[in-house]
Amino acid sequence: MSAHAGDQAGSGAGTDVEVRPVAEAEFEDWGRALGVGFLTAEQATDADVELRRSQTDLARTKGAFDAGRCVATYRSFAQQLTVPGGGSVATNAVTSVAVSPTHRRRGLLGRMIRADLAEAKERGEALATLIAAEYPIYGRYGFGHATSTAEWEIDVHRTGLDKRWAGPDCGGRIDLVDAADVRKAGPELHERFRAAQPGAVDRSAGWWERQTGLVQYSYDPYKAAFFAVYRASEAAGGQIEGLVKYRADDTWGDAKQPLNTVQVKDLIATTPEAERALWHYLCSIDWVAKVRTGYRAPDDLLPDLLPDPRAARPVTRADWLWVRVLDVVRALEARTYERAGTVVLEVEDRLGLAAGRFRLEVSATGAAQCVPTSDAAELTLDVRELGALCLGGRSAVRLAALGQVHEEHTGAAARVDALFLTSRSPWCPDVF
Repeated sequence: MSAHAGDQAGSGAGTDVEVRPVAEAEFEDWGRALGVGFLTAEQATDADVELRRSQTDLARTKGAFDAGRCVATYRSFAQQLTVPGGGSVATNAVTSVAVSPTHRRRGLLGRMIRADLAEAKERGEALATLIAAEYPIYGRYGFGHATSTAEWEIDVHRTGLDKRWAGPDCGGRIDLVDAADVRKAGPELHERFRAAQPGAVDRSAGWWERQTGLVQYSYDPYKAAFFAVYRASEAAGGQIEGLVKYRADDTWGDAKQPLNTVQVKDLIATTPEAERALWHYLCSIDWVAKVRTGYRAPDDLLPDLLPDPRAARPVTRADWLWVRVLDVVRALEARTYERAGTVVLEVEDRLGLAAGRFRLEVSATGAAQCVPTSDAAELTLDVRELGALCLGGRSAVRLAALGQVHEEHTGAAARVDALFLTSRSPWCPDVF
């Protein structure tokens, strides 16, 4: 994730600040600067530094150094992103972006991100991704808001769910499991989930270790959690089809009535039955008055899984995954499309990484061929808007109404939507 990283070069542009890869001996200072940018003043122990180092590729880690002191941080890592149709694309995931408050507005982020994106393109990565702490920053570098996120708070007593519920009525079952079970079964379940969810990204072994408390930082200790899985019926194979991680507070009213809130930290499911059963389970736990869903897809099934959808009060809706196209041909050919059609796109790119005119032709099967062309453009758009559109969650017609794309031929934006938009929203469950 990216902390505040203002990058409008001011009168004191940072030409005297050296931007370069981080050496092994500088890594601890780089971590200190990262904490400054994210406003975390806790001191890292030697074990903390070693753990962070084990999860960091120094070849993809950059810093800005003023008189030998790190004042800005940046790193990227290899990631797999699911695109519509189930394909997986190698991406350059950007994270740990921070500029010290003493060195804002000197162009340091720009120097780091331009170098990293050029290196990613050279490696053959078709896309770059990030999750922005602030909205205005990354569009300048060609990133587009591609997926959104939402959160609800469920008033359990208003849901209309059967208070006598004792388990799924579809033949499956809910089982509580421990962290070791999750580390064993979770990765395979997640890969099945990710294959069907555009916008989802892969989870490393280190991700599962951190999320289950096997490894932890001293300044961010692991908080104990409950884990539950949904298993299909024996007739359906008994396979695990859903997983939830949650915590609960300890709140009691003045009349000694329990008013606890469950906070969902992660919930994935590969079938609607599993998703329905896990939400019903969470709403049936004794002493629980509210359930906070955690970040979900904006078109999540949840509110309508309840007899009274108004019991789920929306509390968050915001941008989430941002996508930057580095290779137009590979990015557009990697996904499948909703229907057959052809459109010619003029892509503009101020960084010069993906500019050009491209003819996208989609067959009746949804497979695409994208080639550079000299044909007349039908829709002109910045690479930023192409990133916003490429996962199928944003509308070209809406972007045209906002003046963010330009129709050279009337109706071109509607034809792009007919090709690109997906029946369900893309969604990224993870922060990185």
